[in-house]
Amino acid sequence: MTATTRASFMYIGTYTEAAMHGTAEGIYVYRMDPSSGALTHVRTVAGVVNPSFLALDPARRHLFAVNETETHDGQPGGGASAFTLDATTGSLTPRNTQPTHGTFPAHLTVDPTGAYLLVANYGSGNVAVYPLEGGGDLGTMSDLVQNTGSGPNKDRQAGPHAHMITFDRSGRYALLVDLGIDKTLVYRLDTATGTLKAHDIPTGGGATEQSCGQAAPGAGPRHIAFHPTNRYAYVINELDSTIDAFAWDATRGTLAHFQTISTQPPGATGTNSGAEIAVHPSGRFLYGSNRGHNTIALFAIDETSGALTARGHEPTQGKNPRSFTLDPTGAFLLVANQDSDNVVTFRIDQTSGTLAATGSIAQVPTPVCLLFG
Repeated sequence: MTATTRASFMYIGTYTEAAMHGTAEGIYVYRMDPSSGALTHVRTVAGVVNPSFLALDPARRHLFAVNETETHDGQPGGGASAFTLDATTGSLTPRNTQPTHGTFPAHLTVDPTGAYLLVANYGSGNVAVYPLEGGGDLGTMSDLVQNTGSGPNKDRQAGPHAHMITFDRSGRYALLVDLGIDKTLVYRLDTATGTLKAHDIPTGGGATEQSCGQAAPGAGPRHIAFHPTNRYAYVINELDSTIDAFAWDATRGTLAHFQTISTQPPGATGTNSGAEIAVHPSGRFLYGSNRGHNTIALFAIDETSGALTARGHEPTQGKNPRSFTLDPTGAFLLVANQDSDNVVTFRIDQTSGTLAATGSIAQVPTPVCLLFG
């Protein structure tokens, strides 16, 4: 079958522990029908503790999950788990785990060469790096980078909170989104040593400083998404429900802010926080999730400037849309409603970017992350 007609496997990360209000058993595997977007449960990989975020290696032979905990094997910090993935059946075979040397790991990614796994520890505000061994096992940690600083929100920004680590589309730079210090920091990964190096840029008079994208004080940047052209980067801010748009220079490794726009409609009231963000494969639309307002916000992207224009909001048919993802063809958007225990499928209008519920709702306990395999 072709890429556009074959059914796709979806891997769903969850919370399993009562301390995180979790009711799940581990990682859930579903098959998505490519014509209707309907999800069918295939299997549950039980016994994985709080696998709240998932990632694949570039060859899509291995899957990795954080274990979002405060302690791991009796030691302070969370964990990271490795699995072998069978692309034919969707099955996951456990390999090994490693401590993340930081509490509550919230995100992880594999570098474009497939040689290293990077894990962002939200609680401790640091990033751990692990070499990937030949069989897909996680090797001993090769680097640990600690952020410093704080923000004006005393409840949420008393210290650094590394929320996401990912690579730009060129693969040359690793970007760390830190909610606690209102910055997106730029690094380079040394693949010879497995170490992260701050990407410093000249500031005049022979001085340098680490390249970063600055959010407004108290905005609380959470996740980042790159435009397919790699010319723009968009950061959703959790604490003030906004999106920052940046011009991304993949040659110099710099972010230049040019727009901030709300994820909520004018006059919206009540508590809300931004969560996930994604750019449509066409590069014409951007989506962001609102927890509290319980909607997906739609924005049109200007192809010349990268600027965003609000185009409306679609209710997620659930509570606390923690995460969402687009299927590989860009035909469907699927939302994980954490507090209503469901995953809802929407069809994307390829002309306007608007969402239409398909009627497919999968009952999944405390879903947190959606990942197509």
